[in-house]
Amino acid sequence: MVSRTYGTPLPGMPKGRLSGKLIVIEGADGSGRTTEVGLLREWLEVQGHPVVDTGLRRSTLVSEEIDRAKQGNTLGATTMALFYAVDFADQLENKIIPALAAGSTVLADRYIYTLMARAVARGASREWAQELYEFALVPDLVIFLDARMDILLHRSIMKYGSLDYWESGMDLCLSPDRFDSYFLYQGRLKKEFDWMAQPYGFQTLDANRTPAPVHTDVKRIVAPLYGKNGGRLGRRRVPREPPEPTDPAPSAAAG
Repeated sequence: MVSRTYGTPLPGMPKGRLSGKLIVIEGADGSGRTTEVGLLREWLEVQGHPVVDTGLRRSTLVSEEIDRAKQGNTLGATTMALFYAVDFADQLENKIIPALAAGSTVLADRYIYTLMARAVARGASREWAQELYEFALVPDLVIFLDARMDILLHRSIMKYGSLDYWESGMDLCLSPDRFDSYFLYQGRLKKEFDWMAQPYGFQTLDANRTPAPVHTDVKRIVAPLYGKNGGRLGRRRVPREPPEPTDPAPSAAAG
């Protein structure tokens, strides 16, 4: 990939081309992102491509501090957004860029788009959120898994047994009822994701389905990133013409 950013890069950011691929799987909680990242990682590794995965709150620098802050519900929206920006910047510098420079594929289970949507949903302007993350690398591909809110709600209840405080936007005091707050907050996020789809080049897939057909569509979209190897990543190989025989014995066709 070409090491392009959305604005001013981090100090010391390598210029030119990074030999790896950066693929982002985005979507709301319950859209099937994590499942798809696991399936996609396995599929790529079978083809011989080294894969590194990443996501939110995985920085060794501030991830524990973010967890403690969320448990205490003591930080304002701006401070929380800045915490997440530090988490992302640390991972970008110390995990994502080195992996790309080494030729690995980086699979991101959410990226700056979720962080920007959350910031805007909590009162920040789009311009502020964009400037905050302008140092981010432009991915090779962004796949957005789009699911209806009633399905997201059902999957969240099935997985966790209850609705998450933060994914329900309870910190925003939208409604004293957690279910009402969930739909209001998720509606704000969806509005931002819908707005981002065109300027950030989302490839949107129907995530109301089971994982298998979603994964089939993801493979179809991802395969062309690998050029000639795309034939190994989901398209049927076309045999080459058999070589001219050099002796009386028949020659086998090259595969």
